[in-house]
Amino acid sequence: MKRLLTLFLLPCLLATDLALAADTPARPLNWNAIGMFLVFVLMTLGITRWAARRTRSASDFYTAGGGMSGMQNGLAIAGDMISAASFLGISAMMFLNGYDGLLYALGVLAGWPIILFLIAERLRNLGKYTFADVVSYRLAQTPVRLTSAFGTLSVALMYLVAQMVGAGKLIELLFGISYLYAVMLVGLLMVCYVTFGGMLATTWVQIIKALMLLSGTSFMAFMVLKHFGFSSEALFAQASAVHAKGSAIMAPGGLLSNPIDAISLGLGMMFGTAGLPHILMRFFTVSDAREARKSVFYATGFIGYFYLLLIIVGFGAIVMVGTEPQYRDAGGAIIGGANMVAVHLAQAVGGNLFLGFISAVAFATILAVVAGLALSGASAVSHDLYACVLRKGQASTRQEMRVSRIATLCIGVLAVLLGLLFESQNIAFLSGLVLAIAASVNFPVLFLSMFWKGLTTRGAVGGSLAGLVSAIVLLMLSPAVWVNVLHHPQALFPYANPALFSMSLAFFCAWAFSVSDRSPRAELERGRYLAQFIRSMTGIGASDATHH
Repeated sequence: MKRLLTLFLLPCLLATDLALAADTPARPLNWNAIGMFLVFVLMTLGITRWAARRTRSASDFYTAGGGMSGMQNGLAIAGDMISAASFLGISAMMFLNGYDGLLYALGVLAGWPIILFLIAERLRNLGKYTFADVVSYRLAQTPVRLTSAFGTLSVALMYLVAQMVGAGKLIELLFGISYLYAVMLVGLLMVCYVTFGGMLATTWVQIIKALMLLSGTSFMAFMVLKHFGFSSEALFAQASAVHAKGSAIMAPGGLLSNPIDAISLGLGMMFGTAGLPHILMRFFTVSDAREARKSVFYATGFIGYFYLLLIIVGFGAIVMVGTEPQYRDAGGAIIGGANMVAVHLAQAVGGNLFLGFISAVAFATILAVVAGLALSGASAVSHDLYACVLRKGQASTRQEMRVSRIATLCIGVLAVLLGLLFESQNIAFLSGLVLAIAASVNFPVLFLSMFWKGLTTRGAVGGSLAGLVSAIVLLMLSPAVWVNVLHHPQALFPYANPALFSMSLAFFCAWAFSVSDRSPRAELERGRYLAQFIRSMTGIGASDATHH
């Protein structure tokens, strides 16, 4: 394992030499934040050591042995979903656009009933380690697992890049260390958590982070409401009075005036949430379908409560940060950009000590999310590609876990290098692309495999590839990339969110390729649907290690 970490550090050290050539100016250190961050890191490394002693089998590594309760898993899912992008990004959107910032919160929250009623129970009864287990249950293993693993890796890597760039920028501002060291630190800790502790360590890191973030945000919201005499009416009235847009911030249409863009964004967030591989993987960490349902119920409660708090945080920042000159630079812009308003609000309501706590929580948030992403990517490589496709199910547990750890290392190095490469890029389009791809590649095929008898291998592969290619192409041609990144005068595809089109195309291609498939194998696959349906509804045989 020491050799693995040495291998991880070599490319990072090469990057260090390159970066040190360009001398960066020293920044003041936030000692409160650094102290709390070190406490969190030491605590989580202790958990990783504890988890490493209990991680003996592939089941322990991928799914924490299926021993998590619904409550624990619900908190861990909340820890996965309420990322730094949610905490910093959505509060910033409300600060800038008011009411319409809720679109990004409600879109994700609306995805949870879909997962609760349609996916969670069936997924737990049919799967073993990854969602590809479910899609390939009655279909041909090799082509379906190849496309599913490719979709999982695409989503995980793009999400990782967005998180790594966000981490670098956040830590650069808060802790006073350079962007390069910030990205390397996140990468190194991510590799440690996943390589040594597997899903058990990752789950407990996510639970601790969720509790820290929920308690910190609750305190912020309480202090904001206290400032306004616990009157939400007074808060909204004063925010409208001081905001540049005036009372328009209390009405919809400020962020997305085009209804097609709004629908496409909503669909991407709802169904993209139900197609995120690192979220779907969490349903295999509980003992049965009943606990899977409970975990979604708890997660929905925690996430919904968090987004309610963000309304108070966002509107509170309009008054308590936007009107205060100490949070603005010489040019009048918010120090660190609008994404930092929640951090500035922490200082406004709780002083430097609370600012340090929120800074450490923001870092913890990123660590927890990247650990989950790295684990889902590593499991796609080791379980779907290596064990099931290359070795045809003949790989030993030890070989599979070894490949998983090497894959984690490679993903860690790649994440650091991509984080450095994309440092100057606008990462908003990367985050949008993640949910659009998840909604187009993973969700249609997962949904059809569980609910439609007619799906065939050809349909599953065709639908996945159509969704992946169309989502990427449409996003490249959209204003987010074609105009903002490539600097062309006009976008070839007029909408910023491609999910409405790419997801529809994925469903259509999966249907068209399936109904036109008259091969004997396709008839056999349709015939296996009843057995799959009975198992998905009853859970009979769900504990078996074998798959058809």
